[in-house]
Amino acid sequence: MTSISKTTEKEFQEKQLILLTGATGYVGGRLLQVLENSEFRLRCLARRPEVLYPRVKSNTHVIKGDVLDRSSLVSAMDGVKVAFYLVHSMGSSGSFEENDRVAARNFGEIAKEAGVERIIYLGGLGNDKEILSSHLRSRQEVGNILRDSTVPITEFRASIVIGSGSLSFEMIRSLVERLPIMIIPKWAFMSAQPIAIDDLISYLMEALYKTDYTSCLFEIGGLDQVSYVDIMRIYAKSINRRVWMIPVPVLTPYLSSLWLGLVTPLYSRIGRKLIQSIVHSTVVHDDTALKIFKIKPIGVEESIQLAVNLENNEFAESRWFDSISSSGKPNPATGVRFGARLIDSRTVNINVPPETAFNPIQTIGGEKGWYAWDWLWQLRGFIDLLLGGVGMRRGRSHAEKLIVGGTIDFWRIEEIIPNNLLRLSAEMRLPGRAWLEFEVLANESSSTIKQTAIFDPIGIFGKVYWYALYPIHHLIFACMLQAIADKAVAVNQTTGNFS
Repeated sequence: MTSISKTTEKEFQEKQLILLTGATGYVGGRLLQVLENSEFRLRCLARRPEVLYPRVKSNTHVIKGDVLDRSSLVSAMDGVKVAFYLVHSMGSSGSFEENDRVAARNFGEIAKEAGVERIIYLGGLGNDKEILSSHLRSRQEVGNILRDSTVPITEFRASIVIGSGSLSFEMIRSLVERLPIMIIPKWAFMSAQPIAIDDLISYLMEALYKTDYTSCLFEIGGLDQVSYVDIMRIYAKSINRRVWMIPVPVLTPYLSSLWLGLVTPLYSRIGRKLIQSIVHSTVVHDDTALKIFKIKPIGVEESIQLAVNLENNEFAESRWFDSISSSGKPNPATGVRFGARLIDSRTVNINVPPETAFNPIQTIGGEKGWYAWDWLWQLRGFIDLLLGGVGMRRGRSHAEKLIVGGTIDFWRIEEIIPNNLLRLSAEMRLPGRAWLEFEVLANESSSTIKQTAIFDPIGIFGKVYWYALYPIHHLIFACMLQAIADKAVAVNQTTGNFS
């Protein structure tokens, strides 16, 4: 690659210590996987390292820190050659603009003191000569603040990111799949230049090697300039769905965000900030990036088809709501809608080590039951038998061990990570697909058990099934999680691992 002389690519990579911020977010999560598959030495900064530990490889160093806390950045920057700045505070409830200013100032100043050679930053497209939305204005201001630190910076500005799990794509999915008739406000016709997530990651990765192009700003996008209306039509075509769109001259960003909150997985706060940005044209005016980088961006139709294919084959590798706000608190997920999938997720913190917290999960099902409302589980199994399903008669394929491909009653073990993760896929008769997942995260002096039920409904009957049984599911899952926590605490009292 260019800018690497008298050394091989592998030698160049081995000399570089990369700091990645925002690894729990959508773009950062995708970039994390690509970086880990390279020869670069990688360090990740995270407010809650326990969230990131299960996602990274053993040779990736995760360090606790917060861009709003200057002192925590000192050790994070030690020895770093290149730092990716992929954090923002749009999901926070406070003044995200002020938080972003403070964070960028802290990051740039500490990077300079530590001798960081380059910062690679992802911002947002938008004509800075116009009165931009608070979100776009903040993204561009962050780039300027980082540049003021005098650390060389490579800044990319992008529009809509198309990929399975991205904020904009999931909003489009939800609207098209849930609403056969849509009222289209004026802002939905504004021009944008979407970029596929794979192309975006390729730009970020290639920037690592472009050592001659520091302190540069690049506008990047896909092949096509389209509107949100165009994107929705292309998505509808890709899934063979017909949607009627009725243009209207009203529906303010505030009202639109409340409406989106009802029919999409977007929180209205994030939706409002997103829509305020959509009212501005976000297209590429300077195509320098196409001349300098080797990337050949794909168009919207191909981007959407790739995202649909990934969503159909497996869960997205990273999700926009995986990111954690600057407060360091996880987003609530009870009763969340995510695209076509319906999710019930809850957590409990207990003062026991991870292996003890995982112990009741390790032995769930079969003769020991499901810790709460066992008669309802048995009733569901009996109904499944009447419908020609497997029911609860299989029990556990192994009384003590969990083996991928094994069975637990009417569930199949899909993934198991000892003392960390158990994911089960349902094999009972259902109008859709279902998963039940348990994850244990280690804290400094406690553990967090996260329990998630996921349902991917088929047609209207699938949705009716979920919502009709949701009160019962809510009761069962809440009681089951608490019983698992109580069991773990009881076991811990006999071992005394944590005081």
